[in-house]
Amino acid sequence: MLIKRSPNGIDLPFPSEITPRAVFENRRAFIRQMAAGSIAGGALLEMLSREAFAQGVNPKLAARRNAALSAQDKPTAYHDATHYNNFYEFGTDKSDPAENAGTLRPRPWTVSIEGEVKKPLTLDLDALLKLAPLEERVYRLRCVEGWSMVIPWVGYSLSELIKRVEPTGNAKYVEFISLADRKQMPGVASRVLDWPYTEGLRLDEANHPLTLLTLGMYGEVLPNQNGAPVRIVVPWKYGFKSAKSIVKIRFTRDMPRTSWNRSAPSEYGFYSNVNPEVDHPRWSQATERRIGEDSFLSRKRKTLMFNGYDVASLYTGMDLKKNF
Repeated sequence: MLIKRSPNGIDLPFPSEITPRAVFENRRAFIRQMAAGSIAGGALLEMLSREAFAQGVNPKLAARRNAALSAQDKPTAYHDATHYNNFYEFGTDKSDPAENAGTLRPRPWTVSIEGEVKKPLTLDLDALLKLAPLEERVYRLRCVEGWSMVIPWVGYSLSELIKRVEPTGNAKYVEFISLADRKQMPGVASRVLDWPYTEGLRLDEANHPLTLLTLGMYGEVLPNQNGAPVRIVVPWKYGFKSAKSIVKIRFTRDMPRTSWNRSAPSEYGFYSNVNPEVDHPRWSQATERRIGEDSFLSRKRKTLMFNGYDVASLYTGMDLKKNF
């Protein structure tokens, strides 16, 4: 599951512990080359794999560590995952993001971390890439619309960033704010949502090891239509909870008002956990269609509680029909 196949057919185990200064210097050079256009955006994991072997990293140890956080499902085809998207900043049709997101400029990019923290930060993409060792994790993605994918993401647990800013005792929630630039994102001119797009998690949800600060997918940097250059992936929640193209992360005392919850509170609750027993007001959530595998005419597969992830302890004592 954690073997990255290179274009020339050589299998390279993906490392999870890459920390030497030499690796960081190579990564900086790689990013500068991407920004200059001399590297097309692929081979990120392969470069890191070669560095890991040079530094003596044990790939078997790394694989065990990552496999514990990966689904065993067959990954969705790259073309499907990058051409069937919800990213309303670029249009409301599934094909719109792939067609229109070329206007997004993912470099230079900064993310500010503020609010109820002791050490607020503003980090550029280079700093985010080296903040913690990158891992490849294969996660199920379940859309609230009833379709699903399986995607190999690249990133590290959001908790790595959280511990560096040291939330205060007042921090109960984390809010994610996406870019909203009409020049780069034609869909922002529409009134389909109130912009900028905002999402949020409880602090314990944000700190859960599965919550991924995501910088790539399929061994490459994130495509624009999938939320470049940085997004959140929360695999036990419906896909709209995983904010894309993030420019600000705020720690708050109060539950943030999220975009879809503001738009239709009876349909999109704050928690939005994958739950086959709680239907959307307009359709059932008991089954799903896997993109690239299941047709509209074939029998749909059953939806798994929390999308199959062991996170029930986060919601002990809660009525998930009320806290949907």
